[in-house]
Amino acid sequence: MRWFVALLFVVGCGKNEKPPKPLEGPGQQEVGPGTKRMPPADPNQPSEAKILFANVCAQCHGLEGRGDGPAAESLNPKPRNYTDPEWQKTVTDAEIKAIIVGGGQSVGKSGMMPPNPNLKGRDDVLSELVAIIRGFGKAK
Repeated sequence: MRWFVALLFVVGCGKNEKPPKPLEGPGQQEVGPGTKRMPPADPNQPSEAKILFANVCAQCHGLEGRGDGPAAESLNPKPRNYTDPEWQKTVTDAEIKAIIVGGGQSVGKSGMMPPNPNLKGRDDVLSELVAIIRGFGKAK
């Protein structure tokens, strides 16, 4: 008799539950009462750091990190060339993050490098931006 009750319980489990209902955002689902879950990141979409680099940083530093972006021509001093292996050896990841957030002037460098205070505390994005910058220094 116990196995029959257990079988009824297993078979009946979840049959009366409603499927998660769609919420206002695309891809969001209700996990529990009033709780939302964001969909997993789409691996085919570029990350926030890659989008930032392409739309903001590359204007001066160039898409390949050579300091030859479209705005570089009018700047003095010229933007940093991230492909320079000697520069790559002299700067720490923490220094790169400080320059990105505070701008060049905040660390005794050129004021032409603008600050990005909106990235303060966004270590995931900053770390990926550093990885992008470090990637330009690797031999290809």
